[in-house]
Amino acid sequence: MAKLPVICPSCESSLNVSQLSCPECNTSVNGNFPLPVYLQLSQDEQSFILQFFLTSGSLKQMASQMGISYPTVRNRLDDLIEKIKQLQQQH
Repeated sequence: MAKLPVICPSCESSLNVSQLSCPECNTSVNGNFPLPVYLQLSQDEQSFILQFFLTSGSLKQMASQMGISYPTVRNRLDDLIEKIKQLQQQH
């Protein structure tokens, strides 16, 4: 599956969605819509959030599954929370 581009390959600005279409009836919606915060995160950051969700927020379990220390997982979570806060402020 191809990753959704979120950064302009020309100027490196954030991309917006300009068209959505229905594969069933071919209806199209045009506009200039910002990407949801989750989609503005890297694939690695999205995977971390999914794993956090699937472990019911257990950082101890995540550390065990990832083979890294609990403090490392905690730091990654804190960094990700800060990044999400910054992305939300941009909108």
